[in-house]
Amino acid sequence: MLIVRSPVRISFGGGGTDLPAYYEQFGGAVLSAAINKYFYTILGKRSDDRIQVISSDLRVFETWRNIANMSVRGNALEIPLAVLKEVHCDTAIDLFLASEIPPGTGLGSSASVCVNILKTLTTYLQQPLSKYNLAEQAFYIARHVLTKHIGKQDEYAAAFGGLNYISFHPDGTAQVEPVEIEPAVSRELQVNLMLFFTGSAHSSWTILQEQEDSTRTHAGPAVEALHEVKALSGRMRAALQRADLRQFGELLHEGWQAKRRISTKISTPRIDQLYTLAREHGAVGGKITGAGGGGFLLLYCEPQEQQAVREAMSSQGVHEMTFDFDMQGAQSIVNDPFIDGDERGGSRWVFIPRVRSKHPIDENLILKRKS
Repeated sequence: MLIVRSPVRISFGGGGTDLPAYYEQFGGAVLSAAINKYFYTILGKRSDDRIQVISSDLRVFETWRNIANMSVRGNALEIPLAVLKEVHCDTAIDLFLASEIPPGTGLGSSASVCVNILKTLTTYLQQPLSKYNLAEQAFYIARHVLTKHIGKQDEYAAAFGGLNYISFHPDGTAQVEPVEIEPAVSRELQVNLMLFFTGSAHSSWTILQEQEDSTRTHAGPAVEALHEVKALSGRMRAALQRADLRQFGELLHEGWQAKRRISTKISTPRIDQLYTLAREHGAVGGKITGAGGGGFLLLYCEPQEQQAVREAMSSQGVHEMTFDFDMQGAQSIVNDPFIDGDERGGSRWVFIPRVRSKHPIDENLILKRKS
C-alpha cells in the first residue's frame, strides 16, 4: 500500500505572471507558501487487470480495463485518467482520492491533485521524479493534455512545499528559492495570517484565459498591472527577509489593488465588501487567493485585532480556516509492501512523535524508515 499527500498553497504576490503568455515575454515571479491542507492518494494492488479510481470529493468512481485509447477531456476523473495515460500505467491498481479542501477555493487544489497522483504513480512504478520534474510534468498534463489555462506556480508549490520565491524564465524553466527567515519570524507571520472562505470560484478558468488574452497584446492596463504585482512579490520577499511584517501586510494591500486592475472578474461586490469590512476592523492588508472570483480571503492582521475581524466576518456568514505552513511538499507518508502483499512496495514507514528541540519543525509528526 502506498499513501501520498501533497499540500495546497496561499499566494502572496505575483499571481498571473506565472502564465506562459506573460513569463515567455517578461519573466515571472511569485511569492507563495504551501499550507498544511492536503490532497491524498491511496494506492492498492488489485488481483485482476483493471484500474479503479474512487474520488471521495466528487463522489464518483470508475473502473477501466484498457485506458490507452480512452478520451481524457470531459471525464469527471480527467486528472487521474490523464496522469495514468501519461505514465503509461497498465498495472492493476486501486486509487482512492480524498482532499481536505474542496475544488474552487483558489488554493491550487487542482494542481495538488495532479502533482499528488503523478507522485503516487511514479513512486509505485519506480520511476521517481525530482521536485522540478514533478512540477513540470504536472504542469504539462494540465496545460497541454487537459488544455487548461493555468500558470505554473501551483504545481511548484505542491511539489516543493515551504515558503518560496519562484521565478519563471522566458525559456520555460523555473527557479525555486526558499525564503530564509528566522523561525520566530515564520511563526509570527503564520499567527498574523488569517483565511476566510468566501465561497467557491466558478470562473477561474475564464479569468485566467482573459488574463492570457490581455497579456498577448504586450502592453495595456493588464500588462502594466502584472508588471506591478511581479515587482511587489520581490518587495514582499525583502520585507520578510528583514522581518518587517507590518510592511509585508501593507504590500499585500498594495498588491491586491494592482491585481484587481488585471481583470474586472478578479473581485466581486461581495469580496470588496468583505475586504473593506476586514480593513475597517483592523486588517492591514489582504487578497483573494487564486485567480479570483471567489475562494479564500487571505488577511494580514495582528493578534490584537483578530477577534474583531473574526466577529465581523462571522456576522457576514464567513468563517475562518486555521492553517500552518507545510515545509515538505508532495511526499509518501506510507509505503508498506506488507499491507497488501505488493512486491512493488518500497520501504516501510511509520509515524513517530515529534521530538521537541530548540528549533522545532513545523510538522506535528515525522517519518522514520524501518531498515
